[in-house]
Amino acid sequence: MNDTDPHIHVEQKVMQAGAAYRNLIVSSLGRAPDAPSVVTTGCGLQVPYAMTSPHPESVTCLACREHAHQAHLRYAEQVERLSAMPGAPVTAGQAAEAAQWARDRAQKFAG
Repeated sequence: MNDTDPHIHVEQKVMQAGAAYRNLIVSSLGRAPDAPSVVTTGCGLQVPYAMTSPHPESVTCLACREHAHQAHLRYAEQVERLSAMPGAPVTAGQAAEAAQWARDRAQKFAG
């Protein structure tokens, strides 16, 4: 951990970061997981959790922005691929909406 790093990062597991994911866990398990004090970031550093953000406008580490950009693009591809499988739990329309959201989010990290 580097105490002199002034940048805001993203967690390495971008799609599992933030309030929406924590709310999903709470609704599934009925209890909230503890937030870690230190996390590994998209650029590979270990930083205090407070120095991370899932919001593109807050992330100042360029390597983390690129990591988040790529993670959102991969997610969009996975959603589309999985929705095309027989018995998929989401409709093609829902998958297209989720994929578009991820691509829009990826663009915000790239911009």
